[in-house]
Amino acid sequence: MEPGMRYDPLFSVKGRVAVVTGGMGQLGMAYAGALAERGARVAVFDIATSPKADATPFTQGIRNRTIVPFQVDITDKDSVEAAARQVVDRWETPRILVNNAALDSPPDAPPEEVGPFETYPVASFETVMGVNVKGTFICCQVIGRMMAREERGSIINISSIYGMLSPCQDIYQFRRRQGQEFFKPIAYSVSKSAVLNLTRYLATYWSKKGVRVNTLTLAGVFNNQPKEFLEAYCPRVPMGRMADAEELCGAVLFLASDASSYMTGSNLVVDGGWSAW
Repeated sequence: MEPGMRYDPLFSVKGRVAVVTGGMGQLGMAYAGALAERGARVAVFDIATSPKADATPFTQGIRNRTIVPFQVDITDKDSVEAAARQVVDRWETPRILVNNAALDSPPDAPPEEVGPFETYPVASFETVMGVNVKGTFICCQVIGRMMAREERGSIINISSIYGMLSPCQDIYQFRRRQGQEFFKPIAYSVSKSAVLNLTRYLATYWSKKGVRVNTLTLAGVFNNQPKEFLEAYCPRVPMGRMADAEELCGAVLFLASDASSYMTGSNLVVDGGWSAW
């Protein structure tokens, strides 16, 4: 630290225990690494047992045991409760919960998943809603209850601009030019919209218990998408590009720390300006 500068505890998460769901994915690793770098002890809840990529802060956290993975099916309450008990036994009651785990239809999804709404499979809808809504609900119920007993905690539910606004189907026109029938599926949008009101409900429900609940709404994050997609997507963002995963960590740290102590039931939008026009 340079002379004349001082440590400001306002944004500190040092010593706090955090749970990050979907922590083996691109964004989950970024959030977990950012929290651990700043002194938090982070439990990663994910059905996967290994990270999907290499991320230095995350890898370092695993190495020094400030990040500990737990294999958890967040759609199974018994699985979440068992892992939560292990976290408490290992450290203490979590003070931070980042509900990041989510499913979306991948680029290689079967044709019926990216076809017209009228024929979208019910099973696909149920699978996405199961992780994105039921899984978030269960983690809030199990870990939020622990937080409420101790009258402190911050829950951050991750949503998407597609939960606020309808997907722009024109972005996928390049696929149609390639002879594919393609529509951004409905389930992801519906699930991410549900997260917004789950946040509001819990924010008011736990308002006297010291548990803050907020939504972080994100736009697209760069992850080596096809050139044709980037050429269609980026001009629709006022900032002209997708986000880098690391750019979203500041918002997570803000919502996790005492810097946002009077903030609950809110929706913090980090979208490069997408929703501004």
